[in-house]
Amino acid sequence: MLIHPYSADWNTHFESIKAVLDLALLGLDITIEHVGSTAVTGLAAKPIIDIDIVYNDSSTFQLIKHALVSIGYFHNGNQGIEDREVFKRDVTSHLEVLDMIKHHLYVCSADSPALKRHLITRDYLRNNEWAKAEYQQMKYDLAEKAGQDQKVYAYLKEECVNPFIDRFY
Repeated sequence: MLIHPYSADWNTHFESIKAVLDLALLGLDITIEHVGSTAVTGLAAKPIIDIDIVYNDSSTFQLIKHALVSIGYFHNGNQGIEDREVFKRDVTSHLEVLDMIKHHLYVCSADSPALKRHLITRDYLRNNEWAKAEYQQMKYDLAEKAGQDQKVYAYLKEECVNPFIDRFY
C-alpha cells in the first residue's frame, strides 16, 4: 500500500533522526523541521519522513554539507527546485537510525520558497480538520488511480495536490 494510515511512530522516527542530525550539526546556526504529511497528526501518508534543515546565513550551507557527508549522505543537487538542496544516503553508511528509517532530507535557506511552502502546508493541515480530511481523501484517491504505483502517484499528485495546496497561501 502506497498511502498508510497515520502512525504516531512517524514523530518518534523524526525525533530519532533529528537527534543524529543535531549531533552532526552541533554548533551550526540551523533548525530542523519535520515537514510533509508524516508531520501532521492523524493524516495518512507515505511512510517516509520529510525533513528540512534550515539555515540563515548562506556560508553555513558548506558546513552543513560537510557534516552530512561525514555521516553518510551525499549532495544530490536541487532536483529542479531552487533554494532546496537534496541529500541522500550512501548505502555504505554505519549509522543504523539513518539507515533503518526511510526519510527525505532537504537543506533550505530560511527565505526559501520551498521551505515556506512546506511550513505553511504543514501548519495549515495541522490546524484545519476539513483541509486535512480533504487532502487525505485526495491522496487515497490518487493512490488508487495510480494502481499503487509510486511514479504514477507522484505524477498525479503534482497535477492535483499542488492546486489544492496553493489555496492555503
